[in-house]
Amino acid sequence: MRRLAPLVCFAVLGATVVASASFLRPPPPPDRDAVQTGRRIFEQRCALCHSTGEHTAQGPGLGGVLGRRSASMAFGYSRALREAGLTWDRATLDRFLAAPSQLVVGTTMPMAIPDDAERRAVVDYLATLAPGDTSAPATAASEYTPPAPPGLRTGRAAFGDYRNDGPGVRRHITTADLPAPYSTPSAQNGPNVVAPPPGAHPYVPPGFRVDVFAHDLLGPRLLRVSPSGDLFVAESQAGRVRVLRAADGARAVERDSIFASGLERPFGITFYPPGPDPKWVYVAETNAVVRFPYASGDMTARGQPQTIVPSLTDGQGGHWTRDVAFSLDGKRMFVSVGSGSNVAEGDSDERDRADVLVFDPEGQDRQVFASGIRNCVGLAVHAVTGDLWCSTNERDGLGDDLVPDYITRVRRGGFYGWPWFYLGDHEDPRHAGERPELASTVTVPDVLLQAHSASLQMTFYDATAFPPKYRSGVFASLHGSWNRGKRTGPKVIAVPLQDGVPTGEYEDFMTGFVVDDDAVWARPVGIAVAHDGALFVGEDGNGALWRIAFGGH
Repeated sequence: MRRLAPLVCFAVLGATVVASASFLRPPPPPDRDAVQTGRRIFEQRCALCHSTGEHTAQGPGLGGVLGRRSASMAFGYSRALREAGLTWDRATLDRFLAAPSQLVVGTTMPMAIPDDAERRAVVDYLATLAPGDTSAPATAASEYTPPAPPGLRTGRAAFGDYRNDGPGVRRHITTADLPAPYSTPSAQNGPNVVAPPPGAHPYVPPGFRVDVFAHDLLGPRLLRVSPSGDLFVAESQAGRVRVLRAADGARAVERDSIFASGLERPFGITFYPPGPDPKWVYVAETNAVVRFPYASGDMTARGQPQTIVPSLTDGQGGHWTRDVAFSLDGKRMFVSVGSGSNVAEGDSDERDRADVLVFDPEGQDRQVFASGIRNCVGLAVHAVTGDLWCSTNERDGLGDDLVPDYITRVRRGGFYGWPWFYLGDHEDPRHAGERPELASTVTVPDVLLQAHSASLQMTFYDATAFPPKYRSGVFASLHGSWNRGKRTGPKVIAVPLQDGVPTGEYEDFMTGFVVDDDAVWARPVGIAVAHDGALFVGEDGNGALWRIAFGGH
């Protein structure tokens, strides 16, 4: 896999830009792409502090394509410059931001942007907002939907579609908010995945930086970071597991290697025994669990795979992803197995499906840990409570807002309703009257998500590099809808926890992947916490992998 050229990746996906020109040369004429790049850099690294907190703006060039929120942030920046005795002259801004000793007024934080092209892009952006700066470039209306303003959505407002997405948008969906089945028609509305259009970029909260860490991955899905800091990637489409390596703080992959190949749609990856010195890498294929001998730092498998569980299901087809995780003490191995159908139609064979299975580490003592979970794509074990969690795809065909996907703690012996009931005692009309005695036994999940969001991998954020609000919480990837007339956007969400217990809310963290009603340019799949506390996010639309860091690191 070749490394992504910095200028290409940053121009396309909105991280940073590398160039070698001296800042003493006259700046080239700004263009729309440069303005958009500058805006992204400003919002990711500067806006956390340089915001007035207002949502209105006055003056030539403000608002428009860049939005009131960005204009407000830039006014805060303008105020800091005025306090330093500077004007909005483009050349002065360039010199000011190039000075390595320049500090944000009243702080010890460096204001400098040492990279020439990054700095010029920010200056180009600020120039479009500067009152009286007639040299600012004219910009056309953006073809992308701007992020929705932050805030809590409850009740019916919590459902929405991609136009209601944006970093800081919070949702709290409850069972009381559910519509009746078939309130809207069941839609066939899969997205057209396109190459990233010029200027396309993810939206993340102010203060965060997004870099393209790797690209050209083939069908990437689940991500797991080894205790030594290597990133393991399940390239499910290619039937292999890849290892990516970079030093802490590096913004792009430095080495990569195929760890193992010839696998049958590998997905789940975990290390055994738990702790700093694992001896095995376990991989969940679509119908088996295998393991490879491993020592810390290995980038290729030390030997042939050993089959631990030779057969996970009797029937083939249906949901193919299988995740694998170990209990904190290493005595139990959990494996998620999705259903073979949407809602057990016809003669579908669902034995040992729609379950979380549990084994010992050698693949023996097979039991059903929890049942009625249509497709638990992502498994995770909380590092303090030891609770097992699932990120789950619920059923389709009942309308735009049924049935919500969910993220939840999974209790041993728990029954989550599929296929007869959903989210408690709500009976699926396609199985009306079949199992009334089960109605009172269905566990209601912890966090309900917009229906058809296609929640995939989840991970606990157990690092300290992000702001406190994210620590000890959950990050999860949403692939985006196909069974919804009004599309739910592919995105990454954050789920807050209080002492390991979810509040029921979730918050948009990374959005901006929808081009219009028909097309998207990325679909998040895998998610993992890096050794240095950054967040890795993979997407399978164009095979890219991002690194998200806080504070420009």
